[in-house]
Amino acid sequence: MDFLKRHPFPVVATLERVLAISFAYPEKTLQPMLPPGLELDTYDGLGFITIALVWTRNLRPLGFPAALGQDFFLAGYRIFTRFQTASGRCLRGLKIIGSETDQRRMVHLGNLMTGYAYRHVNLSIETDGTRTHVRTNCKGSRSLDLRIDDRGGDIPLPTGSPFPDWRTARRFAGPMPFTFSPRKDGAFVVVEGTRDDWTPRPIALESWQVALFDQPPLQGIAPIAANAFAVDQIPYRWQRGRIMKAGGPA
Repeated sequence: MDFLKRHPFPVVATLERVLAISFAYPEKTLQPMLPPGLELDTYDGLGFITIALVWTRNLRPLGFPAALGQDFFLAGYRIFTRFQTASGRCLRGLKIIGSETDQRRMVHLGNLMTGYAYRHVNLSIETDGTRTHVRTNCKGSRSLDLRIDDRGGDIPLPTGSPFPDWRTARRFAGPMPFTFSPRKDGAFVVVEGTRDDWTPRPIALESWQVALFDQPPLQGIAPIAANAFAVDQIPYRWQRGRIMKAGGPA
């Protein structure tokens, strides 16, 4: 079981559509949510949680035919982090704090082979022209309610965003190249993702409700909508996981 948790083989998929929305919190609020060995990736004293909505097609081990792949929706909750290697290289990536999917098979497989904390949700997606409304419910309770408008053109940053412009905001547009999953022995499973033609475009965030933000330690602290991006039709590959400790390989 421990071997499987290491993300033991490369996996490929097509990310048919990705909507990534980031929210800012004070650095002191998010740092305690990270295990020793990870540091917040910050901007102007703020850390960031990103919610990635991903329409995934043909997820499968590398070399398997696409017909054997899995199609599913994913809502991933991640914190932007940094990890220092033995050579002094600083890896920018994400600590995944929760994952939601509409497919029970993916809950089983995802929790078998990763530490991404998958849970099953009932999913509702409504589209009206360029607008998309996504809602997820878990055991009768609303976990996520997002409305976005992918209309193109001159879209402003969300009101109150800490970023001065979209170019700066793209530094915190998930997904990132690496994900870091802590192990009981203090090491991390580090998984690198690779893709081509990754050019996120701004989208308008019209409304949002996120149950995670009403739970400790975030409860009572107002999040700041920081950015919202979209990409489409991205071939994606996750490399085999590597076991590393902060400061170098295990």
